[in-house]
Formats: sequence, C-alpha cells, structure tokens
Amino acid sequence: MSVRQRYGGLSGGRPGDRLGGTGGGWSRDWSGSWARGWAGGRFGRHFGRRGRRLRATAREAFGWQQLRPGQQEAMELLLAGRDVLLVMPTGGGKSAVYQVPGLLLEGPTVVVSPLIALQRDQVMGLLKAGAAGAVAVNSAGSVEAGLDQVTAGDAEYVFLSPEQLAKPEVVERLAQARPSLIAVDEAHCVSAWGHDFRPEYLRLGKVIERLGHPPVIAMTATAAPTVREEIVESLGLVGAQQIVRGFDRPNLHLEVHRFTSDDDKRRALADHAAGLDGVGLIYVATRRQAEEYAELLKERGRRAEAYHAGMKAKERRRIHERFQDDDLDTVVATSAFGMGIDKHDVRYVLHAAPPESLDAYYQEIGRAGRDGNPADAVLFYRPEDLGLRKFFTAGRADEALMRRVATLVHEHGGEVAAADLRELLDVGAARLTSHVNLLERAGAVEVTHGGALRYAPDGPPPDEAAAHAVEIDDLRHRMEDSRLEMMRGYAETTGCRRRFLLEYFGEPYERSCGDCDTCRSGTATPPETGDGRFPMHADVRHAEWGHGIVMSREQDRITVLFDSVGYKTLALGLVDELLEVV
Repeated sequence: MSVRQRYGGLSGGRPGDRLGGTGGGWSRDWSGSWARGWAGGRFGRHFGRRGRRLRATAREAFGWQQLRPGQQEAMELLLAGRDVLLVMPTGGGKSAVYQVPGLLLEGPTVVVSPLIALQRDQVMGLLKAGAAGAVAVNSAGSVEAGLDQVTAGDAEYVFLSPEQLAKPEVVERLAQARPSLIAVDEAHCVSAWGHDFRPEYLRLGKVIERLGHPPVIAMTATAAPTVREEIVESLGLVGAQQIVRGFDRPNLHLEVHRFTSDDDKRRALADHAAGLDGVGLIYVATRRQAEEYAELLKERGRRAEAYHAGMKAKERRRIHERFQDDDLDTVVATSAFGMGIDKHDVRYVLHAAPPESLDAYYQEIGRAGRDGNPADAVLFYRPEDLGLRKFFTAGRADEALMRRVATLVHEHGGEVAAADLRELLDVGAARLTSHVNLLERAGAVEVTHGGALRYAPDGPPPDEAAAHAVEIDDLRHRMEDSRLEMMRGYAETTGCRRRFLLEYFGEPYERSCGDCDTCRSGTATPPETGDGRFPMHADVRHAEWGHGIVMSREQDRITVLFDSVGYKTLALGLVDELLEVV
C-alpha cells in the first residue's frame, strides 16, 4: 500500500481544477475574490473536509494529537493550491506544515534546506517517524542515487540545498518526478534586506517555475515586513497568503546590561554565564572573541568551546555533537552557529555585542527555551560595539566595476561563463557575484540555469544599469543603517523591551509585559499610544522619504518603516507638515 493509499490522497490544484484531479499543470489565474469565495458555502465544506483529513494524517503518520495555531491554516491553503509565506517562531512546528500535506498530494515534496547537517537531521526524523521515504541529495552522498529514489517514487521528501538546485541536470531529474509541493526553509536568506542573505537563494524563483510551480511554502522564523515582501517577490509566489504567528515568546526573559568599559563587560559576562544552570549559547562578533570568551569560561570551571567558521568542519561537527549530547555547558560562537540547531532545552542565550539587526537578534535568542520553559536572553551592551557592526556592513558597490561587468556582458551578445568574466576582470568570485546580483535586480543581467550570464533582452543600457544598481545598493545600506539604529533603540529603551521587539516586526503589543528587566525595575511605564493620528500599521507618506508604514507609537513619537530609508523614529510634534496618513 502506498503512502497516499494509506492516508487518502487529495489533489492540490489551482482554482478551476476539479477536486481529485492530478495536481499537475497549475493555472496561475486565481484572484483575491477566489480566496474570499472559499470562506463559506460549498467551498468552505471542502476546506472542512481537508482540515479533518489533515488532522487525521497528522495523528496517524506522526503521532501529533493536535495542530498548532497557523499550521492547519497553512496546510489547507497548500492543499487548495495556494502559495504560502509562513512566519513562525523557532520550534513552532514549521516543518509539519509541509510534511502532512506532502503525504496527501500526488508527487514528491521538494524541500530547500541550506545546510547538509540540517538536511540529515530532517531526513532522520522523517525516517524515524516511519511516515514516508525521505532522502537528502547533497555532496555528502551520491547525488545520482538520491535522485534515482525520487524518480522511482521511493522518496516522498527530497532535501536539497540551493547550490544543488543551481545544477540544470538536478532540476531536470526533479521535474521528471512532477513535484507536488515545494518548501523553502530559512526563506529570509532570499532577501537582500535580510540578516542572512545568500545569493544562491535568488535563483529559486526560476527553479520553482521549471518544476511547474506547484504550491510553494516559504518558511522563516523571523521576517520584518520588508523582508516578507522581498521573499514573495523573489520566489515568484503568486498571491501568496502570509501567515504570521506568534512572534512573542513569553518564556524568554529579556534583559540588557550596559557598560562603558569593554574589560568590565567581558568580566561581567563571564561571571554571569558561570553562574547559570543548564546549557546555553554566547554569541560574539568575531572569531577571536569566541576563543577569548571560551577561555574565560573554562577558567571559571565551565565546559565551554568556541565555534566559528574558521574552524575545520570536523571540529565544528564535534562541538555541535557535544552540545547536542549535553557534554558542554556553553558554546561561544559567531553567527556561524545558527541554522540547524535543534536543541529544545537551551536555557540561555547571551550576546557579548549587539548583532546587526533585531531580525538577527530575534533569530538567535529564539534558540533558547524551545521546550516552553523559562530561559534568559541577555544582551551585554556597550554603545561603541555598534560601530564594529557598522564597519562589517560598510562595503559598497563599485560603480566602475558594475559598468564594466554590464558592458562586457552586453557586448558579448550571448552567454558568458562567470569564470571567464572573473578572469577577464581579475576579481574574486564573491565580489563578482555581489555585483551581478545587483545588476540582476536592476533588470540588466540574467543568470542562466547553468550559471552563465547574459544581458536581458529588454535590459537598460550598461551605464544606466550600473547607475540603477548602485542606487539599489545605496538603498540596502540605508536600510541596514536604520536597522542597526533600531538595535540601538532596543538596547537603550527605558520602555518595555518585549513591546519594542514585537512592534519592530509589526506585531501590536500596546501594553507592558511585566517580565523584562525594565518592567521589573519599574522604569517601564505603561505605554501611551498617542493622539490616534497615526495608528499602528497605517500607510503614511513623508514629504522627503515617501511611503511608509507605522510600526510602533508612543505618546510623543512614532516609528515608521519607509520604503526608501528604512526605520525612522519621528517626534510627533515635528511631523505635522511632513507626514500624512494615506
């Protein structure tokens, strides 16, 4: 008996497809009125049946007695053929949202997962559950053998990295298997405004189309509004339903300890960590700091190890395994220790310096307390540390190089290999990639499925393309600068830290939590929401900065996320002639 015979297959389908159809050849002509129509009547009954079938499959295949808020909603949309962007906290059950529908749709589920270690863990979890076959197609094993399992129908779930999906032969093999669902994990990596941008993710939109654009679910644990918009656009999601659930993690106790001396901060952090129970993480800005803080903790009797990208893969794997097996008290790490961590009983996440944005901070502290029990998220803060973060993001696009790249590809008249272009320009791969990405965003250069470059048929002239690409890069830097200032705002606020953090992500929280350090100390007064002129999430227009969205408001100020300059905090008494609700 096949998996779908066992659980009772359902068609995906787009609007216009009959229920029980093949799920292939998706039509892309649905509209918002269709979405509203499914809310009740005959269509609502279809969703009711889908919901019952989903819950039954979750119980029978995985042993899950109930679905969490947002999970069933996303699953039903996928079964109805809709694209979905799911923002759900770390540990919130995002994987379940593709695993259950995958059993009910005819064809394999393609899961884009950025790390081999993460792919391995996900495959092992599915095989252990016994729900269906799963395989990882990566350099750690035979790519051909893995693809053979998929095309033979022996694997319901196939995990690949974006790098594997950049290979035309891999995508062609997958297309033969007619995937029924595509899941993009860590989807914030697709956004140039995100905190963990990866150029390989930019190609996924084309891959999705080459695979027939079955229903797609893009998943992330953290994404501010600008990042969410770019995920939808870059992946080519059509009318995607955005489901944002539960940024709040009430079991996390938020604190900031402020210092003027770096030596005082180092000693205080080491003493603080040495006195904590359980397993935890300390995030630092540099590899050298990881080594130094690990030594400080060892001197205080803690089982501590440093972890960073400069270490050999074998050593990183050893430390990761010791951490998972509770053989360490503390891992002191750069941001390299991130995706793929699946440990539910982390009791604290400390930061020796602020990261570059609240997006990154939320992602990292979200690794604590996944079991629902109390955990600490403490930032050890010195204002000067923000200068180091600004230095890390200070690299600017070279307009002259941009113009040369655009001109050479334009004059070549056909496809040009990236390696040939690097040799001709005498630039490194990373530098060329960053400039090509900008030219692609400017509509001038296209990257073929095989990785070669060609000029867009309707692209602007090279000089115009280079100028536009530099403007895009300038916008990115303005956005990064504004997000760094929001990180400063969180560290220095005298109000409720939980409220500050949640409203950054657009989640209203017009009260005080009573549990963060400012609330407990009594410095956080109940929020005043102003005079009502600029309500939360209102669209506004500034005389100089253009369109924006109100993200938070106080009695005397509001914070607006502008399309052109990022986050700005404005005094209400000074904006009457500059800002209006639209």
